[in-house]
Amino acid sequence: MTIPLFNRELSWLEFNRRVLAEAEGADLPLLERAKFLSITATNLDEFLMVRVGGIRQLIESGIRERSMDGLTPKQQLKAIRDRVKALQRDMYRVFDGLMPKLRAAGVRIDPASVLTKKQQAVLAEEFHARVAPILTPLAVDPGHPLPFLASGSLNLAIILASGVETYTAFLKIPKSLPRFVTIAPRRFLPVEELIKLNASYFFPGLEVREVVPFRVLRNVDIALREDDVQDLLKSVETELRMRERKEVVWMEVARTASEQAVALLQRELDVVRDDVFLTPGLPKLGDLIDIYGRVGELKDEPFNPRIPVELATHEDMFSIIRAGDILLHRPYDSYTAVVEFVQSAADDPDVIAIKQTLYRTEPGSVVVDALARAAEKGKQVAAIVEVQARFDEERNIAWARRLEEAGVQVVYGLMGVKTHSKICLVIRREGGELRRYVHLSTGNYNAKTARLYTDIDLLTADPAIAEDAAQLLNLVTGYSAETAQDLFARHSKEWRWKKLVPSPMEYHAWTLRMVERETKHAREKRPAQIIAKMNSLVDPQVIEALYRAADAGVKIDLIVRGICCLVPRENIRVLSIIDRFLEHSRVFLFRNGGATEIYAASGDWMPRNFFRRIEVTWPILSPRLRDRIELQILGTCLADDAKSWRLMTDGTYRRRKAGPRAIRSQQRFIDIARAESVKLPSYDEAVKKPAQVRRKVKKKT
Repeated sequence: MTIPLFNRELSWLEFNRRVLAEAEGADLPLLERAKFLSITATNLDEFLMVRVGGIRQLIESGIRERSMDGLTPKQQLKAIRDRVKALQRDMYRVFDGLMPKLRAAGVRIDPASVLTKKQQAVLAEEFHARVAPILTPLAVDPGHPLPFLASGSLNLAIILASGVETYTAFLKIPKSLPRFVTIAPRRFLPVEELIKLNASYFFPGLEVREVVPFRVLRNVDIALREDDVQDLLKSVETELRMRERKEVVWMEVARTASEQAVALLQRELDVVRDDVFLTPGLPKLGDLIDIYGRVGELKDEPFNPRIPVELATHEDMFSIIRAGDILLHRPYDSYTAVVEFVQSAADDPDVIAIKQTLYRTEPGSVVVDALARAAEKGKQVAAIVEVQARFDEERNIAWARRLEEAGVQVVYGLMGVKTHSKICLVIRREGGELRRYVHLSTGNYNAKTARLYTDIDLLTADPAIAEDAAQLLNLVTGYSAETAQDLFARHSKEWRWKKLVPSPMEYHAWTLRMVERETKHAREKRPAQIIAKMNSLVDPQVIEALYRAADAGVKIDLIVRGICCLVPRENIRVLSIIDRFLEHSRVFLFRNGGATEIYAASGDWMPRNFFRRIEVTWPILSPRLRDRIELQILGTCLADDAKSWRLMTDGTYRRRKAGPRAIRSQQRFIDIARAESVKLPSYDEAVKKPAQVRRKVKKKT
């Protein structure tokens, strides 16, 4: 018997529609609305490059395997095309509604047609000095094939004429050029408009008949054949070189383009008309984030995270952790605590070893700097670097090599799985003994996303957690030549995990056991409840177990930001919060007959997290911290009626109706942080120099 499930791909598109709804929100500052429109466009690009490419490969391979909701690959592709084009039309409708409001507030994105002769002359000088030297016109004819066009980049197709003869040329707009040229303060011209205005410069003696902005999206999924892979790093580098040459899955062309130009692009790029969208306005809406970054007003009130009270009242990081577990609720609690933990480990003479996983981090990372510094000081440092983190592969490879040069033992993960867990293990010599300290997180070691994502961190010296963390890290570093599946199957028989629940060894079976335990409690009339907060819920077995639990009377609240394949029913409520920060934490509460247990995790309830990633789930052992998560964090999220949506049985989402005193959970968390903290210096200063900042805070408190 099949269970009711929503389509994974269409559920993701519903999530992006909720993001777009924020761009329509009259309660948000105008540039925050522009930011959400940019995020919608960027998200959609990634979806098309990753998910649509995979479905097209199934079709081309003749695979007719149906999706969880019973659609063939061809049926899925048709449904996706229809939804994507409808979403893109809505994006431009929102854009058209937003631009007049921005103009009224003094921020303008103008076309070249509204420029005065004087402005055109000034911008022509800008063009000749800073733009033209970077561009290269490329002719297309029988002797000159279509030049390579990178996925996502903006290009111009130029139709030229000489008498009755017509010619075609292309201009690729490189990333080194700013997307918008400044006409005056807070007034901008899209760079393609500037090039279009001066296109004749490149083609003396020819008539420029048409300049058509367009771009293509390619299949970017990396597929490694494990039986052929001898060196994971080299294999990823080879795939990255091939990625940009993969087939086009989507093309966007300006609506003003002639049929001749559109047909030419389709023919040269081998794109069917169903995969072409005619943009009615500014191409590449994701670049609106550039305007957001260049204008200082019309945004949310700035917020600097708090320094937790514990960190302002003790002498050093390790004594704080020994005194009791520390919970961080980021971005409301400062990421500086995480940075200081790693920096303290690097600089403390009693620390002899550091072992850490790194999935995504930012350029110039202070965490990477600390690990390199620790190795240069002679400490044993091991870093497990995930070189298959999508869209961050090249960056990860670059700084992994930098760590190797500093003397860090770099391991590039295991074949067949991605190392997605976030763990830092520090071994310190104390009074003739060795003590382990552990940092676990639902988020990455990335200062940039630490201000934008909501995550949960735990700093602990609990011996059982530390022993499990050491075992998991040793497992990855010690057996990287063995296939992950064989390794984990054997290891599960030999090691009994004390506190941590790792994937792919235990996580899936543990989740099913925990849901079944609540089901049993409900049947036996004991307290039974599940609250689960995550990014995505996809796994059919877990969903089926949740259905059984609900049928037995278990009250289930799911806070799922993105994809949710579960169809709500009696006793199951599904909420989604879309607001200023990206909801990224994974937290699970099980009532357990009255003996409540709470866990946090690095992975969602998806097959890839259960079976194809190294993840870690950990318990919140402190009663004080459990209360904080249940009553303050989960309780406030469930009460949110200002920025939350409820999933309906038809797969659509409806905004929750706000009460007379509406609760906006993220703003409530900001208010709590402001009430409980000493004012911090700038975020950048706090991240780069956390120890100095904490000393300032201690003096104030």
